[in-house]
Amino acid sequence: MKNFTNFQLYLYTDILFGQETEKEAGRMIRKHGGSRVMIVYGGGSVKQSGLLEEVIKAIKAEGLYYIEFGGVQPNPRRSYVDKGIEIAKKERIDFFLGLGGGSSIDTAKAIALAMANNGEYWQFYNGVEAPMMAPVGTIHTIAAAGSETSRSTVLVDDLGTGRKQGLNWDCCRPVFAIMNPCLTYSVSPYQTGAGAADIFAHTVSRYFIRDIPVNRLGDEFAEGLFRTVITYAPLALANPRDYEARAELMMAGWASHSDLTCLGRTGPRGGEHALEHQFSGHYDTAHGAGLAMIMPAWLQYITDNGSPEQVARVAQFGIKAFGVPQTGDSKADANAGLEAFRAWIRSIGMPLSLKDLGLPEAELPDMIKRTLEANKGKITGFIDLDEKAVTAIFSSLV
Repeated sequence: MKNFTNFQLYLYTDILFGQETEKEAGRMIRKHGGSRVMIVYGGGSVKQSGLLEEVIKAIKAEGLYYIEFGGVQPNPRRSYVDKGIEIAKKERIDFFLGLGGGSSIDTAKAIALAMANNGEYWQFYNGVEAPMMAPVGTIHTIAAAGSETSRSTVLVDDLGTGRKQGLNWDCCRPVFAIMNPCLTYSVSPYQTGAGAADIFAHTVSRYFIRDIPVNRLGDEFAEGLFRTVITYAPLALANPRDYEARAELMMAGWASHSDLTCLGRTGPRGGEHALEHQFSGHYDTAHGAGLAMIMPAWLQYITDNGSPEQVARVAQFGIKAFGVPQTGDSKADANAGLEAFRAWIRSIGMPLSLKDLGLPEAELPDMIKRTLEANKGKITGFIDLDEKAVTAIFSSLV
């Protein structure tokens, strides 16, 4: 008999899904109490696509005041958040609209945290619980980060350590998320693959929680999401304007980071994000691409060194997600599943080695050192990773 852990599930975000839903941006902002809006976005793509113009039109139609805050970079910087805070204070902004990818949304969240907490926000990335955040809405143009419904936000500390630092507080969930799959048609093949890997990793993190056994419904949510991404990522790559494929990936993106896939599970989880963060944080690589590279290597380490229960969990992942035949030999089944996982990663154009990711193999010792320093000598997760374990995992990427 399974002993279920106590858990809390907090589903908060008002989701508006479908074609042309961005035209409802002004109405949704007003519905959620906004009157003075900062539109936070990255480069020129939202201008070139006409999305920014459409959103501004919708905001004007509601008679709302707005300003633009563009220029957010991938792997968003703390220093740019500081600039946004200065502007938001001066303009008395009371609502933030993240437009584009996860970096724009995470930046909007950070500025919104500061606006609700007397200008303070960085302490919340260092473990102090955030009590509140000014309202944030989102319109995302890539299925990937899941920040549109998650309690998470991640920044690169370019004013201090140089590392990626994140937080997870319930107040950081957006009040609404507008989701139009058509807005993802122009995403490049590489970023589509990276986004799919990012989505996949959010459920990998929740699937591999130390508390075993787990409940059936939570597993069904997670395993169904795995199969959805496995099926539809290649279809989106083959036909970028495949609405069904783009819609399925967009739905998987928010669901993967909404905590449905860890229903009934509590305790230390994952480990793949802590391993990856120093790659994208230090080398400015795509976060999803780094996760694609690290996930099989991490799971291989667990298969080779984990307890029988942990190896059985990796085997279940291969059987349920990739459909490998169950032989009754957990280690063999786990290895077969990992081979299928690597084949899928290759099929979506993602890396499996440092060379594939374009990183210098000669810097491997520095990579290991930075990872351990960022995690105070040990990564706590599904399986704890000390210096020996981190060295083994990273060395397998050469």
